[in-house]
Amino acid sequence: MECRYYQRLDDGVVECLLCPHRCRMANGKTGRCRSRRNVGGVLVSEVYAKPCALAVDPVEKKPLYHFHPGTTCLSLACTGCNFRCLNCQNHDISQAAPDAVEHYDLMPQQAVSLCLQHHCPGIAYTYTEPLTYIEYVIDTARLAHEKGLWNILVTAGYVSPEPLADLLPYLDAANIDLKSFSDDIYQKVSGGRLSVVLDTILAMRDASVWIELTNLIIPTVNDDLGMIRRMCRWMVDNSLADTPLHFSRFFPRYRLQHLPPTPVHTLRAARQIALDEGIRHVYLGNVP
Repeated sequence: MECRYYQRLDDGVVECLLCPHRCRMANGKTGRCRSRRNVGGVLVSEVYAKPCALAVDPVEKKPLYHFHPGTTCLSLACTGCNFRCLNCQNHDISQAAPDAVEHYDLMPQQAVSLCLQHHCPGIAYTYTEPLTYIEYVIDTARLAHEKGLWNILVTAGYVSPEPLADLLPYLDAANIDLKSFSDDIYQKVSGGRLSVVLDTILAMRDASVWIELTNLIIPTVNDDLGMIRRMCRWMVDNSLADTPLHFSRFFPRYRLQHLPPTPVHTLRAARQIALDEGIRHVYLGNVP
């Protein structure tokens, strides 16, 4: 499947325009996400209609607590991610090449039919980074809307404005992983820039997409309470006081297995800060 967001350069090189990485690929090479490849001067999505994971989940698992609670969604994911998070809990599929993981063949219409078959009111594009297979998401989401289904995006939000604008009309809800409120931490832990994620959040707000934010608190990495306070103030200053905020507990994963789990008292302190700053709905995740 030919990708929609790229340009041809000299000597058969292509430049992907999907996200700010703007990967440049010689013939046969893939970009940072591993799922978009230059094939003879054409940028191709190698995961279009090839989800590696399918499940029926409660909407609260996304997590979305204020978007039709008590309902289910068909969750699907393809391999790939444009981040390199050191703590990734789904690294076996997000950091894998498409041919290294078993997959289903599921065209957009089939995905919608499967959702209806399981009596799910919506589809969630989740588990990895759905923005890296945005063509599949858009095509599926458009058909889902035609059938009266919701579309939910679970994302790190690292995308360029044009592709995001093409997707927004088909989105009903999103959980965005706001990994920290420090550009330095974003670059060191994930390989991206904070400002891009903040712009994505505001674009979704302006498009009336229901938003919930998740902040995974990692000991010694992004657990500075002053930084958490600045994040909450940014939310309030940008008309997001009613946006549910989920503080999630870290457990040793992937390349951060040397760190301890987040102390519960740190999560409680973060929640109190959020409430004090005016965030009205604050939740703790991965806690007893």
